[in-house]
Amino acid sequence: MSPAEQAHRDRLTGIALMCGAVFLFAGNDATAKFLNGHMHTVEVVWARYMSAFVLAVILMNPIRKPKVMRTARPWLQVGRSSLLVLSTTMNFVALRYLQLDQTMAIMFCSPFLVALLGGPLLGEWIKWRRWTAIIIGFCGVLLVARPGAGGIHPAALLILASALCYALYSISTRVLSRHDSDETTNFYSNLVGAVVISVAVPFFWTSQSDWHVILLMCSMGLFSGIGHYLLIIAHRLAPAAILAPFIYTEIVWMIALGFLVFGDTPNHWTLAGVAIVIASGIYLLYRERVVKGEM
Repeated sequence: MSPAEQAHRDRLTGIALMCGAVFLFAGNDATAKFLNGHMHTVEVVWARYMSAFVLAVILMNPIRKPKVMRTARPWLQVGRSSLLVLSTTMNFVALRYLQLDQTMAIMFCSPFLVALLGGPLLGEWIKWRRWTAIIIGFCGVLLVARPGAGGIHPAALLILASALCYALYSISTRVLSRHDSDETTNFYSNLVGAVVISVAVPFFWTSQSDWHVILLMCSMGLFSGIGHYLLIIAHRLAPAAILAPFIYTEIVWMIALGFLVFGDTPNHWTLAGVAIVIASGIYLLYRERVVKGEM
């Protein structure tokens, strides 16, 4: 296999891993929205990070494998992980007031930000065809959100800030992939988040006795931990600007979970927007297969 063919295969594998990651993230957000009705949001964020950290310790065993904690860029690891903590917290707070599909529709600003920042920060410039597909996909997102049509809760501003943090997190993930292993980056993501949130959670803690709720709290570690590990590998295999548009597929799972769990029925505007989003994603995959030499 030639280097060009290997690079092409790596990009397609990265895209597949990104799609798997966002499916798990959708399950994580649906669980967070449900748990918001039983406890403070800070406790929900704590459950997400602590369960993921416990899972990481079990799987990576940093005591027997201390190299997993060795990083060439410690401050970048801390900064990247802190961006994810901020993004997660603002997203979970907004989920108290917005539907799942609304939060995702606004979060889809992040591909624009990744593409905009990925050029000067990573040297990963994209060409007009992918820009066109991203813009068309975002138009589909606007059909879902329909800003100005009846108004939207001010919590939407939190999602905008969360999208910016997530875009910077994605770019820093790509940078770290050049210096540290996937295991190291994933471990620090959970470690920093668990430490930061554990400092704050005693001020908001409420004891839980319902085993269903406790089980859901633990499951968040599986959703987020495995999801972010897939994300890390995807960014090692493919440029951030190529991966970013495939976050659009998450809205399909958000709509499905919103209906099944919370009874939120999507209207015709939502379905039309999802169709456009899916079409733009399929086109991006087609371009990746046909134009191997692009980017």
